[in-house]
Amino acid sequence: MSAATGRPYPLGATVCPDGTNFSIFSASACGMQLVLFDHADDDAAARTVTLDPVLNRTSHYWHIFLPGIKPGQLYGYRADGPLDPVAGQRFDAQKVLIDPYGKGVSVGRNYSRAAACIPGDNAATSMKSVVADLSLFDWGDDKPINRRFRSTVIYEMHVAGFTRDPSSGVSAAVRGTYLGVVEKIPYLQSLGITAVELLPVFQFDVSDAPSGLTNYWGYDPVSFFAPHLAYSTNTEDPVACIDEFRTMVKALHVAGIEVLLDVVYNHTAEGDEHGPTLCFRGLENNFYYILEDDRAHYADFTGTGNTLKSNHSVVKRLILDSLRYWVSEMHVDGFRFDLASIFSRSDSGAPMLNAPIIWEIDSEPVLAGTKLIAEAWDSGGLYQVGSFGQDKWKEWNGVYRDDVRSFLKSDQNTAWNLHQRIIGSPDIYKRGHRPTGQSINFITCHDGFTLNDLVSFNSKHNDGNKSQNSDGTNANLSWNCGVEGPSTDPMVEQLRIRQIKNFFALTLLSVGTPMLLMGDEVRRTQQGNNNGYCLDNRVGWFDWDLCKSNAEIFRFVQQLIRLRLQFEQATVGNVIPLEDYLSNAHIRWHGTMLDKPDWGPDSHSIAVEFHNHALNNECYIAVSSYEKNLEFELPPLSATSSRWIRLIDTSLPSPHDIAEAANGSEVEGRTYIVNPHSIVMLHFASAVGESE
Repeated sequence: MSAATGRPYPLGATVCPDGTNFSIFSASACGMQLVLFDHADDDAAARTVTLDPVLNRTSHYWHIFLPGIKPGQLYGYRADGPLDPVAGQRFDAQKVLIDPYGKGVSVGRNYSRAAACIPGDNAATSMKSVVADLSLFDWGDDKPINRRFRSTVIYEMHVAGFTRDPSSGVSAAVRGTYLGVVEKIPYLQSLGITAVELLPVFQFDVSDAPSGLTNYWGYDPVSFFAPHLAYSTNTEDPVACIDEFRTMVKALHVAGIEVLLDVVYNHTAEGDEHGPTLCFRGLENNFYYILEDDRAHYADFTGTGNTLKSNHSVVKRLILDSLRYWVSEMHVDGFRFDLASIFSRSDSGAPMLNAPIIWEIDSEPVLAGTKLIAEAWDSGGLYQVGSFGQDKWKEWNGVYRDDVRSFLKSDQNTAWNLHQRIIGSPDIYKRGHRPTGQSINFITCHDGFTLNDLVSFNSKHNDGNKSQNSDGTNANLSWNCGVEGPSTDPMVEQLRIRQIKNFFALTLLSVGTPMLLMGDEVRRTQQGNNNGYCLDNRVGWFDWDLCKSNAEIFRFVQQLIRLRLQFEQATVGNVIPLEDYLSNAHIRWHGTMLDKPDWGPDSHSIAVEFHNHALNNECYIAVSSYEKNLEFELPPLSATSSRWIRLIDTSLPSPHDIAEAANGSEVEGRTYIVNPHSIVMLHFASAVGESE
């Protein structure tokens, strides 16, 4: 093979008819070597190509074309330059670096994070990039679904944890993989999910965890282009991994389910100054990371040791190229941005207005039809819920989570806050013509208690994390319903089931976009652990036996989603500004007496009447977290309505707890007894008839 000059664009490894072009960015490197490997665990490179700084460098880009190099070729780089931490430079020519634009990453059996942290050659223990031809996969007629947020029900799930447990019933060869998800698509369809939000699937470092444990969640990326190899059925073939990911996306689209990725563009697995040199640090440390004033230490606004300099032109381009890649080549439908407020930090880490990266993502034409969801805060104290980006950006509403939890556990001073959350959080989102789907309403997510544990534990129990129970938040706003942990007391269990239904009912009846956590619909438990990032075991996996033992909860959620989506189908228009909705919804607030809501500190009940609800139905909802029965006056029937129909009463046993719109029970009289800790939803008979 003879080397040719190559070209600087595109970045990464680009397959051509007669070979492959390699291009990588490093402005400060004084030397660059391309190293080729036959196998992931080889002690040394099969071939080393030294790039000529005159012939193989254009501006800040090192490039070369190698004839005969085909898909599947493993490669990496060695970058030579100054090792001067005080100047922000950390080059180490002994380290094999993966390609920032590599489409696949090979992780050999001998991979060692520790070896990348200490001086010495780590060729035998390093990750390697792989050459991939993206043109060979048959997408058929696959195209984006582009479902509006108002018709979306999101299911946050872990790719591996979804099917890794033997109880999943999927074939052993695909447990815990992208193809395992494919086998369980009928379950998602049965539940009524319209979008899955996958915990990180970018290649990450599983070894960045306490000894004997693994980084299970994946919030530790090493590449922004390569799908995580361990989720493939063939962990020795990164190219096959790419196609298996695409197969999963294609199958989900056939089922009408969108694919959203939880993406981590705020930090990398390289950690602080004591961390490993895997990629970015060894190429242009000063460009990729926000550094402290002394330049030798990393600014940490993420709680992970480092923070990406996302508004630097090079990093900004990397992020945008990555997003474009996952949409155009991998066909994903949207993204949830972890610690998205990092995007609002300048090169020095200071908060900034109108951060360039946010607007460029918002205005990128390739992303025009995608869903953008921000976790609008970071670990450095920047909190932007209600003010992140323009209306294309939706937000995880942490205020919704906290206020609903507080009300349902009967805290003081919670009634007023709950009424704001039910109608789309106008105190947060009324400004700037934000749409009704702006708020991503959730009670639980990967980070924190599962819903079962939220009603079963007052305190965290993170003993399995090997941190002496010191990790994870103490602010859980949970209530164990009288007994800490599992209970055989039928009264305690009855109350827990009712509370779980209450949480689901509020999440799916509130104005906004609902998001559910994997397994909550069947009472998945982590045994009181509220920080399961390192629990790659049955504690962190979906236990499919729960589908039988908790079929009542599954049915309730299934019917609740069906009810929401059934009414949503009748709505007109794509986007309804929240401000316009509130002006036309004819909302009336009540207490136990009509038109007399109690917003006082001791209030534990509210009722609301909609005549133009986001669900497009006239309805009455009563919510009580009081410990005794309450008798609510019902609004008088309109001239076109003959009777009230009960669709939901969470205090009733299944199947009376929820009914389809056409099968509700008639309510007699002018009042309704709402039992302790329960939620009731009634509809006008005529409105139900019109919605069918």
